[in-house]
Amino acid sequence: MYLGVDEAGKGPALGPMVAAAVIADPTSLPADVDDSKRVAPARREEMAAALRSGPDVAVGVARVEPAEIDRPDTDMNTLTVRGQARAVRDALADRPAGVAEAVRVVADAGDTSEERFARRLSEFVEGGENDTPADGEPLPSVDVTAAHRADEDDPVVGAASVVAKTVRDAAMAKIDAAYPGYDDLGSGYPSDPATRAFLREYVAETGELPDCARRSWATCDDVLAAAEQSALDEF
Repeated sequence: MYLGVDEAGKGPALGPMVAAAVIADPTSLPADVDDSKRVAPARREEMAAALRSGPDVAVGVARVEPAEIDRPDTDMNTLTVRGQARAVRDALADRPAGVAEAVRVVADAGDTSEERFARRLSEFVEGGENDTPADGEPLPSVDVTAAHRADEDDPVVGAASVVAKTVRDAAMAKIDAAYPGYDDLGSGYPSDPATRAFLREYVAETGELPDCARRSWATCDDVLAAAEQSALDEF
């Protein structure tokens, strides 16, 4: 039994990034667990629900909202480490009985250097706030390794990928419902025509970006610049 951690929604222009951690015995996971991008949406939902209800599985989730992503004193590598660390700590606080005092952690590396990402994740997990949960039991120490494409190669990291994706999808559905006067917001990714159309329409009508937008993203800058130029042309 060990812990896998991954995130979803690192690149979109809309909505949160979501990190998830799963503690499980890999032999107890569904045979088709995989990187969430390679699992059908309906199956992802089934799998995530089963993981959350498993008696010998712990799940931790952390959201990194657009306001935090847009802060000028951070960057996406740090935000990815921070989000994964929060999810790891959340899962450790709810760990199943029998988990060792030192927990093996396998992370999907969110940095070009796997070793650097593993080192930073270990530091963020062990140096985070609330080292002692409400029940008074200290969190165990962690032994972290990180690898690119771990969500494809490691079943527990794949399980974390599935949980992160389902939480991200639910967040986007809620955001979409908050803008009933617009067509589908799409996936939130800059390459998605529906997402770009939503941003253009919203800015044209209101003169500003929606709260769900990552204002520091180039896509959002482009939409604002285009709207400003259009206003100047009309003037």
